[in-house]
Amino acid sequence: MANLRAGMIGLGMMGRHHARVLGSLDGVDLVAVADSAGDPHGVAPGHDVHSTVSDLIEIGIDYCVVAVPTIFHEEVGMTLAAAGVHALIEKPLAPDTASATRLTEAFEKHGVIGAVGHIERYNPSLQEARRRIANGDLGKVLQIATRRQGPFPPRIADVGVVKDLATHDIDLTAWVAQQPFEWVQARTAHRSGREHEDLVAAVGQLADGTVTSHLVNWLTPFKQRETVITGERGAYVCDTLTADITFYANGTQDTAWDDVANFRGVSEGDVVRFAIPKPEPLRVEHEAFRDAVLGKEADIVTMRQGLNTVRIADQMLAAAQTN
Repeated sequence: MANLRAGMIGLGMMGRHHARVLGSLDGVDLVAVADSAGDPHGVAPGHDVHSTVSDLIEIGIDYCVVAVPTIFHEEVGMTLAAAGVHALIEKPLAPDTASATRLTEAFEKHGVIGAVGHIERYNPSLQEARRRIANGDLGKVLQIATRRQGPFPPRIADVGVVKDLATHDIDLTAWVAQQPFEWVQARTAHRSGREHEDLVAAVGQLADGTVTSHLVNWLTPFKQRETVITGERGAYVCDTLTADITFYANGTQDTAWDDVANFRGVSEGDVVRFAIPKPEPLRVEHEAFRDAVLGKEADIVTMRQGLNTVRIADQMLAAAQTN
């Protein structure tokens, strides 16, 4: 069978990584790239750099990866859907719920596969946590808390920290727990003089009662990507920078110290850092989308799921604006 013909639009900081993977993905040929600013990182040697998505469609592609700024996602995605081209669109799916809804409905109407690049779903630590939670290893999940903090990336100009970063946490939280968000509350701040918010503290609740909390900002002078999942039997700590997952078990030893023993909570038990395979998340994401295009069973982030994430992000912003 002939390889799939892939196109790529947007060759910036994220697009360069997509292009690298596409150029070495089994069963796929990267045949055309586009970016109105050219190829600043030199990630597509041997390819003419076109200006528009229409140029890629004219060349002939089976699917396209979209890594342009969020404000252009709807325009590019609509063009691909109308042409019958499958698309993997970087997160967030669109800048707001209305735009994400139009995109989702267009792909469904034209019968083409659309996916959203929520890459944290493919992080080995979170995949292992989800598998163990589904297996009942943690018991009932009580709380999921995330911290996604670091310096400001100058490349982000069209959205704030909620749409750019917190959408990771919204998606991974609902996915790991296999439960949708029921409600959210949030507070945001503008500390760097930009139009968009650069800090958010949000709390929420999933449909099964799991409590969530999310601290996200562009103001911390170190990079942190941590998810803590607390359940009846202990807690998983997932560091998605290193793809490590550590289990902190509830203790089973009796406490002789009366003042501590009278506290009705859990005690510290064994600590285990699991040894797990660590494939590159971006490559796993691309392999899943390739398989979906080929009609195989694949775990992709559907546009409906991406739409739900944008909706929750909008609700976080609305909660912050209205108190």
